[in-house]
Amino acid sequence: MSNAPRRIDILAFADVQLLDVAGPLQAFASANELSLARGAVAPYIARVVAAAAGEIQSTAGLGLFAQPLPTAQQPTDTLIVAGGRGVHAASKDPAQVTWVRERAAQCRRAASVCTGAFLLAAAGLLDERRAVTHWAHCEHLGQRYPAVRVDPAPIFIRDGAVWTSAGVTAGIDLALALIEDDLGSALALDVARELVVFLKRPGGQAQFSTTLSLQKTGDRFSDLHAWIAENMSADLSIATLAERTGMSERSFVRHYRTQTGITPARAIDQLRLEAARRLLGDTAFPVKRVAARCGFGSEETMRRSFLRSMGVTPQAYRERFSAGGDGEDAHEWRVTTAAQD
Repeated sequence: MSNAPRRIDILAFADVQLLDVAGPLQAFASANELSLARGAVAPYIARVVAAAAGEIQSTAGLGLFAQPLPTAQQPTDTLIVAGGRGVHAASKDPAQVTWVRERAAQCRRAASVCTGAFLLAAAGLLDERRAVTHWAHCEHLGQRYPAVRVDPAPIFIRDGAVWTSAGVTAGIDLALALIEDDLGSALALDVARELVVFLKRPGGQAQFSTTLSLQKTGDRFSDLHAWIAENMSADLSIATLAERTGMSERSFVRHYRTQTGITPARAIDQLRLEAARRLLGDTAFPVKRVAARCGFGSEETMRRSFLRSMGVTPQAYRERFSAGGDGEDAHEWRVTTAAQD
């Protein structure tokens, strides 16, 4: 295998999201610095490119210096398309869309950060692929490009040679995953530590809190959600929840779904999963005890729920995400350095 540095092109445009560019760029720079400090060659040559070379104004007001779009004779290993409100104008520019399509065909892999997925979709690169973008734009992406199989939950998704990621800081998670894919998990974890990233999150990690997503729709059921959070192991049947809200079961189910967009049963499952993730990450409680505290009834029921929602077992989740607990049940958990699936 060649030791030549891999060229990374990060495509920017007017009104690009600053962190969509700077986050991945710094991750690759840190990988270079750590490799050089260990006597190895720098593994990456990363650069910002744009159709209009020179200074590109970001939405944060800070200018970025971009190099001209590379020609077909200038090889690139990885193309990353940043997001930002300017992506919609870029995705309607035939010349830019054509360049992305043709450039991606020449690269080993293509990726997007946040709403950069719209430009990949405009180029046809996401057709019949699973993809993610910022949670607030997932519905729009699916409506505008119905051939894309939008999954709003993950931090990032890899579908073949195309990677997409969620909003803003998820670009760092994406870059860490690309580094891990290239150079192994040990260096990727070292880069995460160098950047003081709290956790190196695999793509299966949810990009937003279930509790927050329920709260943002209004406060009609806020008291109910607060009670649920304190009583995860209690009877959370429709009958119980309807009684607490003073509604008939039928009326409760209808109003709850209208208010939150999901059924009460689905909400309970998601809230239990979120509570279990917190306990697995923050305590040393045995998996069986976590299942009981979160109301799953059995360890196997929780295991099936984790596999269905996140594609990993509770134990595998703990190995990837645990940050150590406190008190008599705590001990220091080591972040796994095993390669991701």
